[in-house]
Amino acid sequence: MNEFTKSVYKFSKFDKVKNIFFLAIPAIIENISHVFIGVVDIYFVSKLGTEAIAGVGITNLTMNVYIAFFMAFGIGTTALVSRHIGANEKEKASYVLRQILLMNLFIGIIIGFTNLIFSKKILLFLGADAKTLESAIPYFLAVSVPSIFLSMNIILSSALRGAGNTKTPMNIALIANLTNAILDYILIFGILNFNGFGILGAGLATTLSRVISMIFLFQKITNKKSEFYISILESWKLDFISAKAILKLSLPAAVERLIMRSGQVVYGSMIIKIGTEAYAAHNIAGTIESFSYLPGMGFGVAAATLVGQSLGKEEKENAQNIGLISYFLATIFMVIIGIIFYIYAPELAKLFTKDDFIINQVVKVLRIIALFQPFLAITLVVTSALQGAGDTKFPMYSSLIGIWGIRVLGVYILCVKLEYGLPAVWAVYAMDIVVRGIILMVRYLYGDWKNVEIK
Repeated sequence: MNEFTKSVYKFSKFDKVKNIFFLAIPAIIENISHVFIGVVDIYFVSKLGTEAIAGVGITNLTMNVYIAFFMAFGIGTTALVSRHIGANEKEKASYVLRQILLMNLFIGIIIGFTNLIFSKKILLFLGADAKTLESAIPYFLAVSVPSIFLSMNIILSSALRGAGNTKTPMNIALIANLTNAILDYILIFGILNFNGFGILGAGLATTLSRVISMIFLFQKITNKKSEFYISILESWKLDFISAKAILKLSLPAAVERLIMRSGQVVYGSMIIKIGTEAYAAHNIAGTIESFSYLPGMGFGVAAATLVGQSLGKEEKENAQNIGLISYFLATIFMVIIGIIFYIYAPELAKLFTKDDFIINQVVKVLRIIALFQPFLAITLVVTSALQGAGDTKFPMYSSLIGIWGIRVLGVYILCVKLEYGLPAVWAVYAMDIVVRGIILMVRYLYGDWKNVEIK
């Protein structure tokens, strides 16, 4: 009986499954709420015109790079906090969080000043024309200069998840979603005698909702009745030894996300060369596909938290079983979504376009995606489990192989040189997730990650 079969056999232990669901479901709901924040923003901004939509889009290109770094520190936070909580070292968990918040404050201030001083140059570098620039600058300044509030939200939410609390981040994300929607309407279009700020109002609404959610998170994390708490009266002096340990965990995760983002930009530019209709179909398919990520991301959060806590308790076999059971559960949900993609691909495509060629392309892509959901689940859940254990380097290496060695190179050969079209792009994508999935699962089953030391 192999490791995976053993773990599935132990699936009958309901307490493990219950714990995984207890953490995963709120995380899934939180991710859904984040998706809807973007949908609501685009809905309101679209009423202002094409230039406004482009301004938001080009700002988000920059923010995605920053988010990659913020999320990397979030991964480090979850790994460290969960390990210390598992070892019943709440004071160490609190100390580590204070160190991460200090580092985050320093990075956030640097990013904010950089965006303030070089806003126009950054947007021009990203390809903004004169009309787009006029709409983009107010939104860019309102969102990117105070991006420290976004980073604080990510770090504090990650700390709570590492402590086993996914409900609070979920509830606060829902509050932020509602706040953002209300403020979007008021600050963009105005109310009563107030005329609104247009696209600047959209940026202010986003930032204010982040400020409000950050306040709620701080209130929770400084509450002595919380899972663990930080005291504002404790020492807030930066400890360079701790900072080094945090960077050792976080930097590989940051590089991994930059590898992903840069690869997406490069092969995305290649798809544009195939044709406008193909690129439209690609974006529609990608938008639909993103919903299949939600279960994997949610169970990934559960895996990262429980694996880290189990290792903190020196329960290595339990840590491995939890990761595999989380993967098994995520796969069930994602396969169901894949079946829906395969059967209802035409109907899903028609929600976004009436162009027959684009619909045909989207249908082909969705049916390719549907067949590879189990491997996609590995890249989401097992990656999170490894990162929760502190093994952040291996996912970085696997992403480098998959994104640049397979996806970018494959798209270049099949689509740019041989001109096979959009289905070939997604066939290469499927090859990437299969290879990465196998590499990651072998790593996980082999078990070296269980011996990674976290200080």
